[in-house]
Amino acid sequence: MAKKDYKAIAESIIKVCGGVPNISNVSHCMTRLRLQLRDGSKLDENAAKSVKGVLNLIKQNGEYQFVIGQDVPSLYEEFQKIDGIKTSGEVADDAALKEDMAASKGNFLNTAMSFIGGVFSPVIPVLVAGGLTGAVLTLLTSFFGVSTDSGTYTVLYALNQATFYFLPVFIGFSAATRLKSNGYLGAFLACIMLYSTINGQEGLSFFGIPIQAIGYNANIFPIILGVLFMSFVYKWLQKVMPVYMRTIFVPLCTMLITVPVTLIVLGPIGNTVGTWLANGVLAIYRAFPALAVGIIGALTCWMVFFGMNNATYPIVFLLLAEVGSDPLICTGMAPANVAVGGACLAAAVLAKNAEEKSVAAGAGVTALCGITEPGVYGVLFVKRYPLIGAMIGGGLGGFIAGLFGLTQFVISTPGFISFPAYINPDGTSGNLIGMLLVMILAVAVAFAVTFVLGKRFEAKKA
Repeated sequence: MAKKDYKAIAESIIKVCGGVPNISNVSHCMTRLRLQLRDGSKLDENAAKSVKGVLNLIKQNGEYQFVIGQDVPSLYEEFQKIDGIKTSGEVADDAALKEDMAASKGNFLNTAMSFIGGVFSPVIPVLVAGGLTGAVLTLLTSFFGVSTDSGTYTVLYALNQATFYFLPVFIGFSAATRLKSNGYLGAFLACIMLYSTINGQEGLSFFGIPIQAIGYNANIFPIILGVLFMSFVYKWLQKVMPVYMRTIFVPLCTMLITVPVTLIVLGPIGNTVGTWLANGVLAIYRAFPALAVGIIGALTCWMVFFGMNNATYPIVFLLLAEVGSDPLICTGMAPANVAVGGACLAAAVLAKNAEEKSVAAGAGVTALCGITEPGVYGVLFVKRYPLIGAMIGGGLGGFIAGLFGLTQFVISTPGFISFPAYINPDGTSGNLIGMLLVMILAVAVAFAVTFVLGKRFEAKKA
């Protein structure tokens, strides 16, 4: 595949977006360059989608997301070099955000899912690193003789456990930043909730008002609700407080108001919501395990297309807390992701255009590793018949995984490259072998279905 000219791609994107003055902020996630524009009407969407190196353009909650692929950090670096473009994640003029919130009024579910997905997206590298460390520990103790009493085990165990114990801190920062509030105050709120005299402590009260004992390290909904309230208080104080008093009194008053309300009211509400959601998801899975995982496998590419895949992380954490693994979401996404790879590789074989062949092949290899956005946006929803192949392969793989009770033990990007995540901590290999066979089957089915449908499609075109 030819080396990309990221500078040229950046210049083209800036041009179709109406120039540097129209770009208020640039950021990126794992595969997308995310732009916030001062005037969205200046964006030439057709030209944007045809920029060489851009797989697709998605508009979501005030952001214009250019789907690039795993090499998006290289493109982002070019934007950092350009004077006049902010890459700090802060939007100087939030008029676009207000317009988007007004436009989304009445569609609460879509807004909530987009918000949760946007909050978790920046945290994914931490989750993957910390989660897979647990799998590394299993490998070291089961196959390499590392003792659980050794210093090596202690260090790596701390790396794994700190990721999830302090997860509310990362979520607090990310949520507050997403809400255009103060990210550090969001993290500070989480630190308070996790402090040893607060987290899970019985018999607490505030001015005589009892505080429910909650383990805040095991539930992310309390911190999300707390940050939502904190952001409202923070923005209101910024408006009403005299300028010369803001530096000291806005953060002080924000936390003095937010912390008691969170501990007394919002924390218990978030904990109850999380408990209900966990019980509901587990009830569905236990009643129809094969069907439930099969549906996840068949619909994952649609969740990716609409940007909702990251919004499933709260359910994953609830499952990990309740049963110690994730037999539903990540287990269904594993065959779904690699099925996208199989479908893309079949599309590459059928493609007659050299550039199409290159894009499909690259997207296919990437999807086998668990990153499907290039394949979903650049191949599946462009040609359509690979979408059918991926859904059938992913659905069948998910159904079989659910039928045999397979699971994923730690957080990671579902795919072949994350195989340690399927190793049972007790050292047995049955789950790992089962998941690998399921994923291989999903790839083979997706490839075969896509190839057959593609042959027919190409024959009709001719």
